[in-house]
Amino acid sequence: MIHSYLDILDRAKTGLVVSKADWDMDYVVLPVRRLVKKYRLEWDKNQVIPEDEDLIDRLFQAGMELAVSSGIYCIATGRVIKFSQEEINEGIARVPRTLQMGEGKDARELYVRKVMDERPPLVWAGNPGTPTPEELFMPCVMSWMQEPLVDLATCGSLTQVRGRDVETGKPMEIVAARWELSQLREALRRVGRPGMGLLAGQSAVTELGDLAISNPKYLRPTDSHLVALFNELIIDQINMARALNSEDYGMRNASLATVMVGGLGGDAPGAAVVQVASFLLANWVCLADYHLLHPIHIRHVATSTRGVMWVQSAVEQAFARHAPCIIISDIYPKSGALTRELLYEVAANAIVITVSGGHLEGVGSADGALPNGTGLEARWMAEVGHAVTSQGLTLTQANQLVSQLLSRYEHVFQMPNGNPGVRFDQAYNLKTLKPVPSWQQLYEEVKAEVREMGLKPL
Repeated sequence: MIHSYLDILDRAKTGLVVSKADWDMDYVVLPVRRLVKKYRLEWDKNQVIPEDEDLIDRLFQAGMELAVSSGIYCIATGRVIKFSQEEINEGIARVPRTLQMGEGKDARELYVRKVMDERPPLVWAGNPGTPTPEELFMPCVMSWMQEPLVDLATCGSLTQVRGRDVETGKPMEIVAARWELSQLREALRRVGRPGMGLLAGQSAVTELGDLAISNPKYLRPTDSHLVALFNELIIDQINMARALNSEDYGMRNASLATVMVGGLGGDAPGAAVVQVASFLLANWVCLADYHLLHPIHIRHVATSTRGVMWVQSAVEQAFARHAPCIIISDIYPKSGALTRELLYEVAANAIVITVSGGHLEGVGSADGALPNGTGLEARWMAEVGHAVTSQGLTLTQANQLVSQLLSRYEHVFQMPNGNPGVRFDQAYNLKTLKPVPSWQQLYEEVKAEVREMGLKPL
């Protein structure tokens, strides 16, 4: 029985001692292979959105079995933190079904979505984690905060502050985290949405930065921060400290597990098993209020690959059916601003997430590696998500649309240097905060194409 987070900290000190190499092989690779075979988990690469409910049920059972049998590895102590079936069920029960984010007129209520939910997803705009030069930070975040369909906001991480490099775990991390939040607050004021909820503290890599912004002046109790797991099924004491820090102060914990498709769990079915287990364990070790679903492809990174979108859809459906919780799914395309393919990737990913039961977050354009994202693709993500629900798309109809979109952008995964597009300041006018004419024209052209396919964005 878990009475407080202290019980979890105790288990991190008293659990079975295991080496990292043994953890990877004996607790992840071999068990996942066995579970994929036991539960007959297969995927059809031509059907990105699984439509077999029995498959979804088996996936959840496999993920639950992995969570109970393996537990989670505390890399700082080299010990395994185990949870019983009863405790994992209690973890499912403790997760909120609704969650208020933000304040006043700008507040939004996150809610558990169903498969093919008729309600539109909430739209969480931004490029989380993307390294961002300080001179671009404010115009970048304002470009998506100003969009009417955007409900919540996030941002990239700062590489410099006042000309000084940001160093993790050192005093400059405090400076960067606080500067990030002060800039976000000012940006919200300028666009007339001061109460909008945030996922912030992206520049707070360690508990040092996290503690520095746990103040209503910076990160309010109605905002959220990341509590991350590592690949695969691993936590460190930095993130345990971040989870614990939220208990009294009250800010929302967003669990994040970037499970790798093609990594230790294997192809999409095995990665999905690991992702299910990650969420079930994050309910306790991350004290999750909601989950960020952000699998990545081991080679291509992007969330718009077939395998990653299959994992997103299967996991969202599995939790909607068996352990309802708030899931926000990231969109990280391979392509960047001022490329046609970026808009195709965003549309495909947004369709998959929306119809499967997730809320939308993004866009981390150009793999979230470059400041090549803008508010225009965040607008597009929102318009596509709203169109999916307003038209009442079925899983089958969504699959057909995604198949058409894939044919228009999959070639980018074979491009030697990717398809990074251009920096924010080449795609937006920094004075007006509007897309440059060529970017606006591409958006209008793709929007017309998607309408011809059968989806009618706003």
